[in-house]
Amino acid sequence: MQFGIFTVGDVTTDPTTGRTPTEHERITATIAIARKAEEVGLDVFATGQHHNPPFVPSAPTTTLAYIAAQTERIILSTSTTLITTTDPVRIAEDYATLQHLSNGRMDLMMGRGNTGPVYPWFGKDIRDGIPLAIENYALLHRLWREEVVNWQGKYRTPLQGFTSTPRPLDGIAPFVWHGSIRSPEIAEQAAYYGDGFFSNHIFWPASHTRQMVQLYRRRFEHYGHGSADQAIVGLGGQVFMRKSSQDAVREFRPYFDNAPVYGHGPSLEEFTSQTPLTVGSPQEVIERTLAFRDYAGDYQRQLWLIDHAGLPLKTVLEQLDLLGEEVVPVLRKEFAALKPAHVPDAPTHASLVAAAGGAHDVTVHALDDVTGASPEPTTTPTLEVSK
Repeated sequence: MQFGIFTVGDVTTDPTTGRTPTEHERITATIAIARKAEEVGLDVFATGQHHNPPFVPSAPTTTLAYIAAQTERIILSTSTTLITTTDPVRIAEDYATLQHLSNGRMDLMMGRGNTGPVYPWFGKDIRDGIPLAIENYALLHRLWREEVVNWQGKYRTPLQGFTSTPRPLDGIAPFVWHGSIRSPEIAEQAAYYGDGFFSNHIFWPASHTRQMVQLYRRRFEHYGHGSADQAIVGLGGQVFMRKSSQDAVREFRPYFDNAPVYGHGPSLEEFTSQTPLTVGSPQEVIERTLAFRDYAGDYQRQLWLIDHAGLPLKTVLEQLDLLGEEVVPVLRKEFAALKPAHVPDAPTHASLVAAAGGAHDVTVHALDDVTGASPEPTTTPTLEVSK
């Protein structure tokens, strides 16, 4: 199982000091956080993609390539790559380049994003969000797997005899997670391709996450990729830790109360009781995270958000020390003991190369020829999730 952190890259005023970091400070802090994540033994660092204030990660591949040059082991990912407003040709080129520069230490998470104004900035309509996600990924999937692509769709100009360069490292496309908080159509899309599904359940109760993950698992099995419990699942989460619960709650409360995303709403106590946000001791984080398995099943990747809401860099680095020293080692042991032998590990570039065995291109191209590389109508998952 892989453990790591993700960032949304918000530039937020520290409510305890009144100081707002500069964009430069926030960007350089992101690099420091990624390097620290590797130092303490985490497996994954992921950055979001945003094109509006108060966020800074508008060029995730630039940031991740810079981190790749300063690290040796950690997997670099996104949380998320905007498949709706970023041209799939651009994604194919940029992330294949990152794959080469990182020697395969990367994957990416596709998502629609949650900021409505971004769509018209890139010539898109938010009302087309789901169809855009489906069509753009169908094209991206082909660009990484076919040397020459002839393609025509609804939302971009046709391609005739197009070859995306560079080609994926070792002929293996980067592994893709499809991230969603609330859209069953995205769970369906992930299942159709046999990709990973990342349920970023930071704002939703366990009952909703259970429905989304179960839908994905059922459809993964339906499409013939393996049994439902072999589907590749990732979960998000949020934590803030101190040695004692009382200290954690007292220190985090002003950040929670003033956070741009969830501040000025439910109380900290209400939010932690109804969502996966855990504010407390390392032991409480361990127990809460282990309980995710009760409703998500055996899963492959756990990412936490730890650097948001104006928390200073020093505090974030302290959170990473606690994760690396007290939380993750225990979780590794506990989850490994619980996982059945037939449940796969999280895919890596090395494991995908080994699994391909020379048949990768033939298998995928045959699937595209039969299906037209487009998932079933988006009404299907809506019906499924209601069961």
